[in-house]
Amino acid sequence: MAKQLTSRKEDYSKWYNELVIKADLAEHSAVRGCMVIKPYGFAIWEKMKAQLDKRFKATGHQNAAFPLLIPKSFFAKEAKHVEGFALESAVVTHYRLKNQGDGNIVVDPDAKLEEELIIRPTSETIIWNTYKNWIQSYRDLPILINQWANVMRWEMRTRLFLRTAEFFWQEGHTAHATKEEAMEEAKLMQKEYADFMEGYIAVPVIRGTKSESERFAGAEETFTCEGLMQDGKALQMGTSHFLGQNFAKAFDVKFQTKEGTLEHVWATSWGVSTRMMGALVMAHSDDEGLILPPKLAPIHVGMVPIYKNEEQLNQIREKFQHIGAQLSNANITFKIDDDDAKRPGFKFAEFELKGIPVRLGLGPRDMENGTIEVARRDTKEKSSQPIENIATHIEGLLKEIQTSIYKKADDFRKANTTTVSSYDELKEVVDQGGFAVANWDGSTETEDKVKEETKATIRCIPNEGGEADGDCLVSGKAGKHKVLYAKAY
Repeated sequence: MAKQLTSRKEDYSKWYNELVIKADLAEHSAVRGCMVIKPYGFAIWEKMKAQLDKRFKATGHQNAAFPLLIPKSFFAKEAKHVEGFALESAVVTHYRLKNQGDGNIVVDPDAKLEEELIIRPTSETIIWNTYKNWIQSYRDLPILINQWANVMRWEMRTRLFLRTAEFFWQEGHTAHATKEEAMEEAKLMQKEYADFMEGYIAVPVIRGTKSESERFAGAEETFTCEGLMQDGKALQMGTSHFLGQNFAKAFDVKFQTKEGTLEHVWATSWGVSTRMMGALVMAHSDDEGLILPPKLAPIHVGMVPIYKNEEQLNQIREKFQHIGAQLSNANITFKIDDDDAKRPGFKFAEFELKGIPVRLGLGPRDMENGTIEVARRDTKEKSSQPIENIATHIEGLLKEIQTSIYKKADDFRKANTTTVSSYDELKEVVDQGGFAVANWDGSTETEDKVKEETKATIRCIPNEGGEADGDCLVSGKAGKHKVLYAKAY
């Protein structure tokens, strides 16, 4: 068939790229490194966004919007921040084009900006410059703000959803009166992310903190959620940062305490992006197409009529519409594919490619018997069920599929997480793919050595089980932490 995919074993990267495009999730745009998210892909992103937004608001956060353009001088105020994003920044230098009259459009040299502007790679600087005007007293704190936005990071090697020059995300930026409050906020958002990733995307994640070299630029601590994809590579799915007072000092944001003294504000920032779409594809899908967790599937049930004539089609269509009405009452979405120009087998393959969790097939003989064929996308199991109670059956089946998809991913992660006892074993594990758990002496020298020799990085120091129980396998020095090594996207 035209929709056939390269197998994962043959070429995992090619399989991923083909699937994203053929399943109508996204495509490359005319702008290098940027993507077009198509309606089907955006419908999934909207479901992610809606659930996350609900969680943010339930924890006291409000949405706001800040400028896309940031004065270049703002970046210079926080040294680590500018260093971290300098190579990825796109810069606006002029504000007008000029038509030379021969069809050639050029930048007007007389329209040079007095100060160059950065297209936001992230918004800490513009937001903290704004917070300076909002905060005078402890009564103004905490400030709990989230922004849904697009950002630009001029990536050299791009891949749809996983790493693009422009992408969609949310970025939370909060201000607090104490270090303890800010740290609690950063940890809370890590938990909210992890709960969402496991409960909705059905990807089990390791919660932990980043090593100093892997932290967000300008952060004092970065909390991360690390997932494992089917090819054995790790994916950083979301991060939450304790920024200390770094940005408050850079932008001179102080508040008057209850005691009347002036102190700098404590800060956090946190974000997840359309990279989660990449995780959704890579963690679950197979050589036939997407496998979508029902909680994020735009269409829960695909219905295919099997008929020989117009009369049979009308009868089956009417039955499907009746079933659809019952499904709608249970907030279950459906699509009836009654396109006469396509064969049932082609429709089955289309629904399979799109990852629609449940497929119903109904023909004249089924109608006579009062039964309907039910196929689940995740296991490809088929069964014949009574039509009468089919909506109730599907409602339970969708819950079962959500749980089953998570369990499969969790079993894979557990089977591909190895506590290693030597540096050679560490090399072997990360080369084959998966998490290697090992003691680390805490030095950047050891971290850099492993990265240079294996291409693996320290994904995190786990929140649970991150205490060293022996010497570092690489240096032989006393272990400071137990960490997860892996190759990563």
